[in-house]
Amino acid sequence: MTRASSPILYCHCAYAQVVPVETKTAVLEQLSASGVAFEAVPDLCEMSAKRDAGLAEIAAGGATIVACYPRAVRWLFNAAGTTLPAEVTIVNMREAAPADVVTALGLPAQVDRP
Repeated sequence: MTRASSPILYCHCAYAQVVPVETKTAVLEQLSASGVAFEAVPDLCEMSAKRDAGLAEIAAGGATIVACYPRAVRWLFNAAGTTLPAEVTIVNMREAAPADVVTALGLPAQVDRP
């Protein structure tokens, strides 16, 4: 089941580098190959630090967010002055294997990586 009704936001975690490179790469490849529309941002932490207005748009859109710990993602939005609705799904790439992330998004696994 693809979550076409909920936009997907992928965070590449470019600056903190807390998500394994292999995981980020595999998930991004699978998202790209899936044909599902998604938005990729370099780093939610940076967006939060800059109080980027795009965070409010993301929250309003009810996106499924692919990043790190849900509590950290919610905190980043709060720190930027935006509250994420409770129904926003946050998929944790920091702890989950790429296949588990893709499954959580409702996409078929296309790249087999650890």
